[in-house]
Amino acid sequence: MAKRKKTIQFNDKRLYHSIQEVADHFAENISTIRFWEKEFDNINPKKSAGGTRQYTKEDVKQLEIVYHLVREKGLKIEGARQELKSKKDDIERRAMVLDKLQELKKELLLLSEEFDQLHEIQKYSSKEVE
Repeated sequence: MAKRKKTIQFNDKRLYHSIQEVADHFAENISTIRFWEKEFDNINPKKSAGGTRQYTKEDVKQLEIVYHLVREKGLKIEGARQELKSKKDDIERRAMVLDKLQELKKELLLLSEEFDQLHEIQKYSSKEVE
């Protein structure tokens, strides 16, 4: 499983992401993203008049499901399609839970950093009384 190059931050105000950003998010080639788009009906990015793909947050979530099935579970394309048909609700629920856990992890890391900074400040600012 490849380590993701650059995760997409969904808390910004952008509505659409380019195929390059999406490919970087999953550490995949652009051609792989296009291939998955063609093979799976649940991936439907908008296209501009010039044919440029524009991925919404929902499109990336659908790609997340496909990525999980193909890369993390190791299913072939046909197996992933069958899994999506038979267990779509379970898979979507699992993807949502994983997203929430990632967000929690980020928050906990930030809190840990803040705690360490406060500890350092307190350690150097406390004076011993004789």
